[in-house]
Amino acid sequence: MSSSDIFTGEVVGTAVLILLGGGVVAAITLRRSKAFAAGWVAICFGWGMAVLTGAYISIGVSGAHLNPAVTLGLAVKGDTEWGDVPLYVASQMLGAMIGAALVWLTYFGQFYAHLTSREVIGEPEAGESSAPPAGAGSGPGPVLGIFSTAPEIRNAAQNVLTETIATFVLVIAILTQGLNDEGNGLGVIGALITALVVVGIGLSLGGPTGYAINPARDLGPRIVHALLPLPNKGGSDWSYAWVPVIGPLLGGALAGGLYNFAFA
Repeated sequence: MSSSDIFTGEVVGTAVLILLGGGVVAAITLRRSKAFAAGWVAICFGWGMAVLTGAYISIGVSGAHLNPAVTLGLAVKGDTEWGDVPLYVASQMLGAMIGAALVWLTYFGQFYAHLTSREVIGEPEAGESSAPPAGAGSGPGPVLGIFSTAPEIRNAAQNVLTETIATFVLVIAILTQGLNDEGNGLGVIGALITALVVVGIGLSLGGPTGYAINPARDLGPRIVHALLPLPNKGGSDWSYAWVPVIGPLLGGALAGGLYNFAFA
């Protein structure tokens, strides 16, 4: 597998993953969307289909890692060359940022309508005192959840543990499947199984933190949120940004180590 294959497959596959995954969250979050308030189950299945689509696009090109934690787990297991890891991770980050920007373009009108609505900006009724825009400051802004995750209970140790456990489940499920012919990524059936695993993780383990389970999925779109010219968008919650990076990487590394110890 050439460097250009890794770059192309991971950029395109991860971009599609984030476009569809972030897209389902945007569809449910933004007030002028037809899917507004469709709920958590729709988000979980939407993310599962996002993984399935991104994986099928990139399976034959890069092995469809689409996630630095998966790349790390495969490297620890010995299926991915350590020298290829930086290229995989950089390509996934770029793809995630492109996908997040495409979500913004797709829902451009809905973002503007949502972020300028009275309910979001806190515009006072006649005779009321003015209020600051919702999401002001460094904490989560009113649409940050479309781009990245945030915990329901903000406790760093618990949040890291949750992300570690959820990502461990994802990566060990991938490592114990049949891989592609090159042995360095998902096979066709493996992509379907992985998508279903992602749905299951969302339904079972996603409640505490929103289940990032992918450092590129969280950090890349968070950077895009910080850069986009969105009115009243609020902060990007950088104080939490390290959790959905460290937790998934720990989970991926632990999965690779356990596989070598118990399954190899």
